[in-house]
Amino acid sequence: MIKKSLNLFILLIMLYITGFTVYAAEEITEGATLSINDCIEIAIKNSPEIQIQEQYVDMYKARVGQVKANYFPSIGASAGYDFTNSESRFRNSNNKSFAAQVYLNQLIYSFGKVLSQVKMQKFYKIASEFDLQTSILNTSNNVKSAYYGVLAAKANVDIQKANVLVNERQYNRTKAFFNEGLVSKIDLVNQEVYLSDAKINLVNAENLYQTSIVKLNNAMFIVDAPDYQIQNTETFNFKNNYAEVNLVNIANTTTKEDGTIEPKDAVLTMQVEKTNILENYKFSKYPYTLKESIERAYKNRPDLLSMEATQNAVKESLNYTKKEYFPNLTGQVGYNWQNNTLYSTNGFNIGAYLSTSNLNIMETKLKIRESKAQLEIAKKNVELVKQNIYFEVQNAYINMIQLEKNIPLMQTRVKQTLENYELADARYEVGLGNFIELQDAKENYNNAQRDYVQTIYNYNVALTNLQTAMGEK
Repeated sequence: MIKKSLNLFILLIMLYITGFTVYAAEEITEGATLSINDCIEIAIKNSPEIQIQEQYVDMYKARVGQVKANYFPSIGASAGYDFTNSESRFRNSNNKSFAAQVYLNQLIYSFGKVLSQVKMQKFYKIASEFDLQTSILNTSNNVKSAYYGVLAAKANVDIQKANVLVNERQYNRTKAFFNEGLVSKIDLVNQEVYLSDAKINLVNAENLYQTSIVKLNNAMFIVDAPDYQIQNTETFNFKNNYAEVNLVNIANTTTKEDGTIEPKDAVLTMQVEKTNILENYKFSKYPYTLKESIERAYKNRPDLLSMEATQNAVKESLNYTKKEYFPNLTGQVGYNWQNNTLYSTNGFNIGAYLSTSNLNIMETKLKIRESKAQLEIAKKNVELVKQNIYFEVQNAYINMIQLEKNIPLMQTRVKQTLENYELADARYEVGLGNFIELQDAKENYNNAQRDYVQTIYNYNVALTNLQTAMGEK
């Protein structure tokens, strides 16, 4: 399990090195169009948290090397000078002594202590690499959520722009009807209010869009980013169509038998404007069951794999502590030279030694007890992470499936409210419908579109959260 996930980690790092250099904060040009992957790459490159985790990986790599260094020989050297002056009633003497030595120590056998230390540090290094993966996943999740927020805000701006066009058309039509005496003054005033509200809503939508851009910049760790655009995604694609609206023959009226005046041949050059928000929206149903999703999470979640690697490291720490009772077998080769007033000597020496390092049996016994407790804690932490993953995936899965079911229902609602609006608009044109009926139909259509976009946004965020909960980028 660890080996497979480690291979995935190495692949992510290779992609990071080779492909994540497309954009840096200072390299985003004015008017550039970024995909969701571009934004993720920028965030990974700029994230201080990821950079910190990378330093932890380097630190644990160095620790592995430090422990392995015990397998290599150590070299020592010393030199000294000694002067002795002796005075007595019978004799005075001076003695000068020079001495130097060079020696090489080599660990021959440590009864597995060094091997346990090497394994322990390797497991800590693996844990740090999975911690780096966790940071990458979290960063990717934050960018995706912010990215979909921008798409949703952008779609809402288009809805409000279309709403302004609709209200401008209705205002012009109502004004023409009022000038011909076909509607009352209150209808014209009300339409002016609706047009003002539509313009205010557009301003608010544009402000929300700018705020969502700031959130995306923050998720990418970018300061003072130039203006740029983002692409639609496969699960969040939309388009908009705006057409000119002109009134034809609005002044051509006729008087009915009951004396009422209505427009004759008064038509629009087009039907009600359609924003076509997510008109051809298609998405693939999630391919995994809840059980399969949880199994994939247990297999892929880097925080769980990090905790398991930490557990293995603690186990090796316990093995090392148990072996502290055993001595080290070392060998030494040296050369020494000494010269004093009386004589001069030099020579080589070679030897092997069994030694312990200040062994305290009671202290070692308590260290073993402590290490056993740490191992039990590590095991419980693994169980706790598994439980948290189970409930996290379960909640994310249920939420995503519910939104997945809502999407076709919301599509139907948009079509129904559009059809109702078109009917109300046609009835109002020929005097069969009233102003309130028309406005209710228009608001229902506008609200249905906004709710549809919000559902798509919620679905994409829920899907992203589920993928992150499963440890998938």
